Amino acid sequence: MGISESDLPLGLGIDAGGTQTRWALSDPSGKIVAEGTVAGLSALMMAKPAGREQVHATFAELAKDVLEAGQPLRICAGLTGFGGDGNVLLGWLSDLLDVRLDAITICNDIEIAYLDAFEPGEGYLVYAGTGSIAAYIDDAGEFHRAGGRGVMLDDAGGGFWIAREAMRRIWRNEDEQPGSWQESPLAHAVFDHVGGSDWAYSRTFMYARERGEIGKLALAVAMSAGADPAARHILLQAGRELARLALALVSRFGQKPIVLAGRAAELHPLIFEAMRAELPPGLELSRRTAHPQYAAARMAARPRN
Repeated sequence: MGISESDLPLGLGIDAGGTQTRWALSDPSGKIVAEGTVAGLSALMMAKPAGREQVHATFAELAKDVLEAGQPLRICAGLTGFGGDGNVLLGWLSDLLDVRLDAITICNDIEIAYLDAFEPGEGYLVYAGTGSIAAYIDDAGEFHRAGGRGVMLDDAGGGFWIAREAMRRIWRNEDEQPGSWQESPLAHAVFDHVGGSDWAYSRTFMYARERGEIGKLALAVAMSAGADPAARHILLQAGRELARLALALVSRFGQKPIVLAGRAAELHPLIFEAMRAELPPGLELSRRTAHPQYAAARMAARPRN
Protein backbone atom coordinates (compact mmCIF):
# COMPACT_ATOMS: atom_id res chain seq x y z
CA MET A 1 0.00 0.00 0.00
CA GLY A 2 1.38 3.43 -0.94
CA ILE A 3 1.81 6.35 1.40
CA SER A 4 -0.98 8.91 1.10
CA GLU A 5 -0.19 12.62 0.95
CA SER A 6 -1.63 13.05 4.43
CA ASP A 7 0.86 10.48 5.80
CA LEU A 8 3.95 12.29 4.53
CA PRO A 9 6.12 14.12 7.09
CA LEU A 10 5.44 17.84 6.72
CA GLY A 11 7.61 20.87 7.31
CA LEU A 12 6.09 24.12 8.52
CA GLY A 13 7.57 27.40 7.35
CA ILE A 14 6.66 30.69 9.04
CA ASP A 15 7.48 34.16 7.77
CA ALA A 16 6.47 36.69 10.44
CA GLY A 17 6.56 40.35 9.46
CA GLY A 18 5.10 43.55 10.75
CA THR A 19 2.18 43.55 8.30
CA GLN A 20 1.26 39.87 8.30
CA THR A 21 2.50 36.41 9.23
CA ARG A 22 2.52 33.87 6.42
CA TRP A 23 2.83 30.12 6.84
CA ALA A 24 3.14 27.12 4.54
CA LEU A 25 3.32 23.34 4.86
CA SER A 26 5.64 21.42 2.53
CA ASP A 27 6.06 17.70 1.92
CA PRO A 28 9.58 16.20 1.53
CA SER A 29 9.48 16.66 -2.27
CA GLY A 30 9.11 20.43 -1.81
CA LYS A 31 5.43 20.52 -2.78
CA ILE A 32 3.46 23.15 -0.84
CA VAL A 33 0.36 21.37 0.44
CA ALA A 34 -1.23 24.17 2.48
CA GLU A 35 -0.68 27.83 3.31
CA GLY A 36 -2.31 30.76 5.05
CA THR A 37 -1.87 34.08 6.81
CA VAL A 38 -2.55 35.50 10.27
CA ALA A 39 -1.84 38.87 11.86
CA GLY A 40 1.62 40.41 11.70
CA LEU A 41 4.07 40.24 14.59
CA SER A 42 7.61 41.12 15.53
CA ALA A 43 10.06 39.57 17.98
CA LEU A 44 10.47 43.10 19.35
CA MET A 45 6.94 42.82 20.74
CA MET A 46 8.28 40.33 23.29
CA ALA A 47 9.76 43.24 25.28
CA LYS A 48 6.38 44.20 26.78
CA PRO A 49 3.67 42.08 28.45
CA ALA A 50 0.93 43.27 26.08
CA GLY A 51 3.14 42.48 23.10
CA ARG A 52 3.92 39.01 24.43
CA GLU A 53 0.21 38.31 24.79
CA GLN A 54 -0.38 39.44 21.23
CA VAL A 55 2.41 37.25 19.86
CA HIS A 56 1.09 34.23 21.74
CA ALA A 57 -2.44 34.86 20.49
CA THR A 58 -1.18 35.12 16.92
CA PHE A 59 0.80 31.89 17.28
CA ALA A 60 -2.30 30.20 18.70
CA GLU A 61 -4.38 31.28 15.71
CA LEU A 62 -1.64 30.13 13.34
CA ALA A 63 -1.40 26.74 15.10
CA LYS A 64 -5.15 26.21 14.82
CA ASP A 65 -5.09 26.90 11.08
CA VAL A 66 -2.00 24.76 10.50
CA LEU A 67 -3.27 21.74 12.41
CA GLU A 68 -6.50 21.80 10.41
CA ALA A 69 -4.32 21.25 7.33
CA GLY A 70 -1.77 18.79 8.73
CA GLN A 71 0.63 17.94 11.55
CA PRO A 72 4.13 19.30 10.98
CA LEU A 73 7.14 17.25 12.01
CA ARG A 74 9.59 20.18 11.92
CA ILE A 75 9.32 23.97 11.90
CA CYS A 76 11.48 26.71 10.43
CA ALA A 77 10.35 30.21 11.46
CA GLY A 78 11.70 33.58 10.40
CA LEU A 79 10.66 36.52 12.59
CA THR A 80 11.30 40.18 11.94
CA GLY A 81 13.26 41.76 14.78
CA PHE A 82 14.62 38.42 15.99
CA GLY A 83 17.97 38.80 17.72
CA GLY A 84 18.75 35.28 18.92
CA ASP A 85 16.88 34.88 22.23
CA GLY A 86 14.08 32.56 21.25
CA ASN A 87 13.50 30.21 24.18
CA VAL A 88 10.02 31.51 24.99
CA LEU A 89 9.01 31.51 21.33
CA LEU A 90 10.37 27.98 20.88
CA GLY A 91 8.33 26.81 23.84
CA TRP A 92 5.13 28.35 22.55
CA LEU A 93 5.52 26.84 19.07
CA SER A 94 6.38 23.46 20.57
CA ASP A 95 3.34 23.44 22.85
CA LEU A 96 0.85 24.85 20.35
CA LEU A 97 1.89 22.64 17.44
CA ASP A 98 3.02 19.53 19.35
CA VAL A 99 6.49 19.61 17.78
CA ARG A 100 9.71 18.70 19.61
CA LEU A 101 11.88 21.64 20.67
CA ASP A 102 14.89 20.23 18.81
CA ALA A 103 12.83 20.14 15.61
CA ILE A 104 12.18 23.90 15.62
CA THR A 105 14.50 26.54 14.17
CA ILE A 106 13.96 30.28 14.62
CA CYS A 107 15.95 32.91 12.75
CA ASN A 108 15.54 36.43 11.40
CA ASP A 109 12.92 36.66 8.65
CA ILE A 110 15.40 38.10 6.16
CA GLU A 111 17.51 34.96 6.28
CA ILE A 112 14.72 32.79 4.89
CA ALA A 113 13.80 35.54 2.43
CA TYR A 114 17.38 35.45 1.11
CA LEU A 115 17.28 31.68 0.66
CA ASP A 116 14.03 32.07 -1.25
CA ALA A 117 15.90 34.25 -3.77
CA PHE A 118 19.46 32.87 -3.85
CA GLU A 119 21.74 30.04 -2.89
CA PRO A 120 24.50 31.19 -0.48
CA GLY A 121 27.08 33.35 -2.21
CA GLU A 122 24.99 34.02 -5.32
CA GLY A 123 23.74 37.57 -4.89
CA TYR A 124 22.25 40.33 -2.77
CA LEU A 125 18.65 40.61 -1.62
CA VAL A 126 17.19 44.04 -0.93
CA TYR A 127 13.96 43.56 0.97
CA ALA A 128 11.47 46.37 1.50
CA GLY A 129 8.54 45.49 3.71
CA THR A 130 7.50 47.51 6.73
CA GLY A 131 11.22 48.18 7.12
CA SER A 132 14.14 47.77 4.73
CA ILE A 133 17.35 45.75 4.64
CA ALA A 134 19.93 44.35 2.22
CA ALA A 135 21.18 40.81 2.90
CA TYR A 136 23.95 38.52 1.75
CA ILE A 137 24.69 34.98 2.90
CA ASP A 138 28.20 34.02 1.83
CA ASP A 139 29.50 30.62 0.71
CA ALA A 140 30.34 29.74 4.31
CA GLY A 141 26.76 30.45 5.42
CA GLU A 142 27.59 33.67 7.27
CA PHE A 143 24.87 36.33 7.19
CA HIS A 144 25.82 39.91 6.27
CA ARG A 145 23.52 42.93 6.24
CA ALA A 146 23.19 46.59 5.40
CA GLY A 147 20.37 48.52 7.06
CA GLY A 148 17.54 46.78 8.85
CA ARG A 149 18.19 48.80 11.99
CA GLY A 150 14.52 49.40 12.75
CA VAL A 151 12.00 52.06 11.82
CA MET A 152 12.90 54.32 14.74
CA LEU A 153 16.47 54.63 13.48
CA ASP A 154 16.27 54.30 9.69
CA ASP A 155 14.79 51.56 7.44
CA ALA A 156 14.52 54.13 4.64
CA GLY A 157 12.59 52.95 1.61
CA GLY A 158 10.31 50.63 3.59
CA GLY A 159 6.58 51.04 4.11
CA PHE A 160 6.85 52.71 7.51
CA TRP A 161 9.39 55.22 6.15
CA ILE A 162 7.16 56.02 3.16
CA ALA A 163 4.19 56.57 5.49
CA ARG A 164 6.22 58.76 7.83
CA GLU A 165 7.61 60.85 4.96
CA ALA A 166 4.09 61.47 3.68
CA MET A 167 2.84 62.52 7.11
CA ARG A 168 5.84 64.76 7.66
CA ARG A 169 5.37 66.52 4.32
CA ILE A 170 1.63 67.03 4.85
CA TRP A 171 1.92 68.49 8.33
CA ARG A 172 4.89 70.71 7.50
CA ASN A 173 2.78 72.18 4.71
CA GLU A 174 -0.05 72.70 7.20
CA ASP A 175 2.34 74.55 9.51
CA GLU A 176 3.17 76.97 6.71
CA GLN A 177 -0.21 77.16 4.96
CA PRO A 178 -3.11 75.89 7.09
CA GLY A 179 -5.73 74.22 4.95
CA SER A 180 -3.35 73.50 2.08
CA TRP A 181 -4.11 69.78 2.43
CA GLN A 182 -7.41 70.32 0.63
CA GLU A 183 -5.49 70.87 -2.64
CA SER A 184 -3.26 67.81 -2.11
CA PRO A 185 -4.30 64.39 -3.52
CA LEU A 186 -1.65 62.85 -1.25
CA ALA A 187 -3.15 64.45 1.85
CA HIS A 188 -6.66 63.38 0.86
CA ALA A 189 -5.51 59.77 0.42
CA VAL A 190 -3.61 59.78 3.73
CA PHE A 191 -6.42 61.39 5.72
CA ASP A 192 -8.97 58.99 4.23
CA HIS A 193 -6.78 56.14 5.46
CA VAL A 194 -6.32 57.45 9.02
CA GLY A 195 -9.91 58.56 9.49
CA GLY A 196 -9.92 62.34 9.18
CA SER A 197 -7.99 65.55 8.55
CA ASP A 198 -7.74 66.72 12.17
CA TRP A 199 -4.29 66.35 13.74
CA ALA A 200 -5.79 64.07 16.39
CA TYR A 201 -6.39 61.35 13.78
CA SER A 202 -2.81 61.50 12.48
CA ARG A 203 -1.37 61.61 15.99
CA THR A 204 -3.35 58.57 17.12
CA PHE A 205 -2.49 56.65 13.98
CA MET A 206 1.26 57.31 14.14
CA TYR A 207 1.75 56.94 17.88
CA ALA A 208 -0.80 54.31 18.91
CA ARG A 209 -0.67 51.78 16.07
CA GLU A 210 1.78 48.94 15.54
CA ARG A 211 4.51 49.60 13.00
CA GLY A 212 3.01 47.13 10.51
CA GLU A 213 -0.30 48.97 10.54
CA ILE A 214 1.50 52.27 9.99
CA GLY A 215 3.40 50.72 7.10
CA LYS A 216 0.12 50.01 5.31
CA LEU A 217 -0.37 53.77 4.95
CA ALA A 218 2.23 53.54 2.17
CA LEU A 219 -0.56 52.10 0.01
CA ALA A 220 -2.30 55.48 0.14
CA VAL A 221 0.92 57.20 -0.95
CA ALA A 222 1.27 54.86 -3.94
CA MET A 223 -2.38 55.35 -4.91
CA SER A 224 -1.94 59.12 -5.10
CA ALA A 225 1.33 59.05 -7.10
CA GLY A 226 -0.43 59.54 -10.42
CA ALA A 227 -2.02 62.79 -9.25
CA ASP A 228 0.48 64.27 -6.79
CA PRO A 229 4.16 65.15 -7.42
CA ALA A 230 4.85 64.96 -3.66
CA ALA A 231 3.83 61.30 -3.58
CA ARG A 232 5.97 60.57 -6.64
CA HIS A 233 8.95 62.26 -4.99
CA ILE A 234 8.59 60.09 -1.88
CA LEU A 235 8.45 56.89 -3.95
CA LEU A 236 11.45 57.92 -6.05
CA GLN A 237 13.42 58.67 -2.91
CA ALA A 238 12.43 55.26 -1.52
CA GLY A 239 14.00 53.62 -4.58
CA ARG A 240 17.19 55.65 -4.13
CA GLU A 241 17.41 54.61 -0.48
CA LEU A 242 17.04 50.95 -1.42
CA ALA A 243 19.83 51.36 -3.99
CA ARG A 244 22.06 52.73 -1.22
CA LEU A 245 21.57 49.50 0.74
CA ALA A 246 22.54 47.39 -2.25
CA LEU A 247 25.62 49.49 -2.96
CA ALA A 248 26.76 49.10 0.64
CA LEU A 249 27.04 45.34 0.10
CA VAL A 250 28.56 45.73 -3.38
CA SER A 251 31.32 47.88 -1.89
CA ARG A 252 32.06 45.20 0.71
CA PHE A 253 31.74 41.98 -1.30
CA GLY A 254 31.92 42.91 -4.98
CA GLN A 255 29.47 42.89 -7.86
CA LYS A 256 26.76 40.25 -7.78
CA PRO A 257 23.16 40.08 -9.03
CA ILE A 258 20.67 42.07 -6.93
CA VAL A 259 17.05 41.10 -6.29
CA LEU A 260 14.48 43.58 -4.97
CA ALA A 261 11.59 42.01 -3.09
CA GLY A 262 9.01 42.78 -0.42
CA ARG A 263 5.53 44.23 -0.29
CA ALA A 264 6.72 47.85 -0.15
CA ALA A 265 8.91 47.26 -3.20
CA GLU A 266 5.76 46.30 -5.13
CA LEU A 267 3.81 49.43 -4.20
CA HIS A 268 4.60 51.32 -7.41
CA PRO A 269 6.91 50.91 -10.45
CA LEU A 270 8.63 54.21 -9.57
CA ILE A 271 10.45 52.51 -6.68
CA PHE A 272 12.16 49.96 -8.93
CA GLU A 273 12.81 52.56 -11.65
CA ALA A 274 14.52 54.91 -9.21
CA MET A 275 16.60 52.10 -7.74
CA ARG A 276 17.70 50.98 -11.22
CA ALA A 277 18.65 54.56 -12.14
CA GLU A 278 20.73 54.93 -8.98
CA LEU A 279 22.77 51.75 -9.59
CA PRO A 280 25.69 51.51 -12.04
CA PRO A 281 24.59 50.10 -15.42
CA GLY A 282 26.73 46.98 -15.01
CA LEU A 283 24.87 45.75 -11.93
CA GLU A 284 22.13 43.21 -12.59
CA LEU A 285 18.85 44.13 -10.86
CA SER A 286 15.59 42.19 -10.94
CA ARG A 287 12.31 42.12 -9.06
CA ARG A 288 10.85 39.12 -7.32
CA THR A 289 7.64 38.38 -5.47
CA ALA A 290 8.99 36.84 -2.30
CA HIS A 291 7.60 33.68 -0.72
CA PRO A 292 9.94 33.14 2.25
CA GLN A 293 7.40 30.89 3.95
CA TYR A 294 7.81 28.42 1.06
CA ALA A 295 11.58 28.35 1.41
CA ALA A 296 11.27 27.86 5.17
CA ALA A 297 8.69 25.10 4.75
CA ARG A 298 10.90 23.23 2.30
CA MET A 299 13.89 23.54 4.60
CA ALA A 300 11.80 22.15 7.46
CA ALA A 301 10.50 19.27 5.33
CA ARG A 302 13.90 18.31 3.92
CA PRO A 303 14.83 14.78 5.05
CA ARG A 304 17.51 14.80 7.77
CA ASN A 305 20.48 12.44 7.59
